Amino acid sequence: MKVLINTTYGGFGVSQKVKDELGDNYSDEMDRFDPRLIAAVEKVGLNHASDGCSSLKIVEIPDDIEWYIADYDGCETIHENHRIWF
Repeated sequence: MKVLINTTYGGFGVSQKVKDELGDNYSDEMDRFDPRLIAAVEKVGLNHASDGCSSLKIVEIPDDIEWYIADYDGCETIHENHRIWF
């Protein structure tokens, strides 16, 4: 599974290019693993996908685990009980 995270201090946010790519499908409440969001970010490229306060990264994690996004001052990592992906 692909998940979109922010890798710098500040906060998660996508660029206007990503929003334009999604059109009416865009919502601030989209899941970070939503295939439409991932596809839009991949299409515009990670260098153009982040807003002014974020640095986005797509992380692949196994499908068969329960995970959550942990955040420290906006810098995020994906956690599962004993493993961390960043």
